[in-house]
Amino acid sequence: MNNSDLAEKIAADNGLTKADARKVVDAVFAAVGDAAAAGEEISINGFGKFKVKASPEREGRNPATGEAMTIKASKKLGFTAAKGIKDKLNG
Repeated sequence: MNNSDLAEKIAADNGLTKADARKVVDAVFAAVGDAAAAGEEISINGFGKFKVKASPEREGRNPATGEAMTIKASKKLGFTAAKGIKDKLNG
């Protein structure tokens, strides 16, 4: 499912136009992205939590040459599903 499919489903289920539903979908993901960029934890009841995790700088190897290299520190967005979602996935 992509953004358009999600907007189409929301529009059909809630009596909205596809354009209005697409605006809502885009606004939700923009808000999640902005909060994550600010380092905030995003908790959506019944769905799950998005949390920013820091990965420290580390040594690695270039897969093409085998040469040692330094992999820069970075931030990653992790997701933990809520119990209700886990239950749906596992029957």
